[in-house]
Amino acid sequence: MSTPRIERLKTALFAAQREISLERALLYTESHKQTEGESTLIRRAKATAYVLDNVAISIRENELIAGNRTIAPRAGIASPEMDPYWIDKELDIFESRPQDKFFISEQDKAIYREQLLPYWSERSMKDFINAQIPSDVKAAVGQKIFSVNQTDKGQGHIIIDFDRLLGKGLGALVDELNGMSLDQPDNDFFKSVVILLEASIRHIHRYADLAEQMAQGAVDATRKAELQTIARISRKVATEKPTGFYEASQLFWYMNIILQYESNASSLSLGRFDQYMLPFYQQSIAQGESPAFLRELLESLWIKTNDIVLLRSSSSAKFFAGFPTGYTILLGGLNEVGRSAVNVLSTLCLDAYQSVQLPQPNLGVRVNEFMDRGFLMKTAETIRLGTGIPQIFNDEVVVPAFLNRGVSLEDARDYSVVGCVELSIPGKTYGLHDIAMFNLLKVMELAMQRNADNPNVSFDTLLQEIRSDIRHYVKLMVEGSNICDVGHRDWAPVPLLSSFISDCIENGKDITYGGGRYNFSGVQGIGIANLSDSLHALKRYVFEEQRCTFKEFITTLDSNFAVEGGEKIRARLMNKYEKYGNDIDEVDALGADLLRLFCKEVEQYQNPRGGQFTPGSYTVSAHVPLGAVVGATADGRLSGEQLADGGLSPMLGKDQLGPTAVLKSVSKLDNYLLSNGSLLNVKFTPATLEGQQGLSKLSDFIRAFMKLKLQHIQFNVLNADTLKKAQEKPEDYSGLVVRVAGYSAFFVELSKEIQDDIIRRTAHEL
Repeated sequence: MSTPRIERLKTALFAAQREISLERALLYTESHKQTEGESTLIRRAKATAYVLDNVAISIRENELIAGNRTIAPRAGIASPEMDPYWIDKELDIFESRPQDKFFISEQDKAIYREQLLPYWSERSMKDFINAQIPSDVKAAVGQKIFSVNQTDKGQGHIIIDFDRLLGKGLGALVDELNGMSLDQPDNDFFKSVVILLEASIRHIHRYADLAEQMAQGAVDATRKAELQTIARISRKVATEKPTGFYEASQLFWYMNIILQYESNASSLSLGRFDQYMLPFYQQSIAQGESPAFLRELLESLWIKTNDIVLLRSSSSAKFFAGFPTGYTILLGGLNEVGRSAVNVLSTLCLDAYQSVQLPQPNLGVRVNEFMDRGFLMKTAETIRLGTGIPQIFNDEVVVPAFLNRGVSLEDARDYSVVGCVELSIPGKTYGLHDIAMFNLLKVMELAMQRNADNPNVSFDTLLQEIRSDIRHYVKLMVEGSNICDVGHRDWAPVPLLSSFISDCIENGKDITYGGGRYNFSGVQGIGIANLSDSLHALKRYVFEEQRCTFKEFITTLDSNFAVEGGEKIRARLMNKYEKYGNDIDEVDALGADLLRLFCKEVEQYQNPRGGQFTPGSYTVSAHVPLGAVVGATADGRLSGEQLADGGLSPMLGKDQLGPTAVLKSVSKLDNYLLSNGSLLNVKFTPATLEGQQGLSKLSDFIRAFMKLKLQHIQFNVLNADTLKKAQEKPEDYSGLVVRVAGYSAFFVELSKEIQDDIIRRTAHEL
């Protein structure tokens, strides 16, 4: 049960409507105008430092942990230096758009249009990227074959070295970098890191000063003492390394806020929290601190992660619906010698989440052969709450997948997740994990249309064209992604963040210049379920049963089945032929073969940082907009309808032989190749998980997932009736949290399209 303080903090977080703050944008711009002619690294560092020195700060009522990105809770902040144009286009629709709504005042609209837009027009990262993209890449993007992402925002999808931060403290890091800067006076990276570390110290001192001022005016003795404690701890951790869980949690959160000011990016993720925070928790326990108070601190921290929401364009919000900030944490897993890393804090993290039950942090659990039954049951118990948290990752697959990418064994065992399901090595990887999405089903559609008048077309020749097209468009996708990569290097380096990534200091380079140890570029292959189903139905209906000619079939699809007998044709395509997700080798092999081809093509390419492209298969919530650009398909799907959710999940309603059959279908994919991450959604009815027997069944199902060598799985445990009621009366279900894709969100904050998708997913029983 939550304490009264935790309930008050939760209530306050969602009491007001979300708004847009221009404060960071205005301060950043003010500094930028003063640094003309200086290097990009120095300009970025000075601009962020100026924000840290001048942004308004607050310590809200009841807070034990200080640090807020904006005065108003859950406010979005703009980054016109990345892309000023989409914000201008949407200023008048932020409140009315279907997904991720925000309020912005008329005064702020005028400020944006009169001050920010004129300055950043033709100065932004978006301008640079657009000018460099060649026509054939633009054409492929225009055809919706693939997208190039992250052209309008700062870089995230990364985990800093929290051991470095917490084990050394900011003062020692300043001394270290000052020495390096003196040794290499021409190195702007070292200079910029010093600027930002010193600004971070000043920023934390501002909170210490504020807490002292508030304590002096406090009437309530208890609150006065709490504010004095915040002041004391802030004053200490501004320069010294923390001792105990409270101090470590406070420095941890301050740095998360500061890094948000530097890049305003999604998925500055939190890594293996139960590993790097364990010594501080044990220290506090040894000093006699109350376990109940430490749990309240942890729950306070969980609430803080929900205060950061991202301001996305309408288009981007369709792909990432529901404010997935990417405060992702993985619990358990393996230690460096390959034994179970589950500890007391692993369990406490789940207990604290059971009290809070908000979309963030996006907790996950790593499973392996050494996982003890007790922690597995605690995991199942938390899943049964129905919020979709935690998600599950399989060490038996992910560790070998990283070894296949040249990662050391010890580093591979230390993997965690950024964003939704993107696999990364904490403190050592800059992976551009969400740089592009590749619509495999669109490739099939275009190949079919190109052959509409070909009298000699056969299933095998069509399949060969699809394979050839995948190779061709992967090459173009890589070209576009690499231009975006260079855009971040030349326009949006992140020196403070880089100082917490291994080898950047040794190399004297920002991560965007290739300073980090591991330099991947992650791209997603989308639509494998629909591709498998469509190819199988096409093969059977047209080429084996010869129920119509290929040209007649194309005409039927182009008409969206609006031809004579079209509904009967569609019914046969949907119901007569076997579908992916039911453990049928003939169907599953089609998708497995093409997904493997995609992966092997992707991994041939390098990025400008000297790293390798790495494939994945997850959609976030992009299965809806990606489906919107694909016409009717041979699996009976109508034009514009969504694709299968998740990435590796079966199409809605087509997994008819139970959840174990789904696992067996997905196990036939070469999951070791999907080193950027994959996603499998499974939905259970609440009744099937009731009681101790229900928990045991879910635990056994997770062990089966592990043994079948799947990479990822996540669960929704909700009745469709409950979700339908939430659609009808959203005011009564404001706290209902559901699993969308690799993240959870408030159901009522999702567009109706996404809501309907979640309702329609097959609910299994065990």
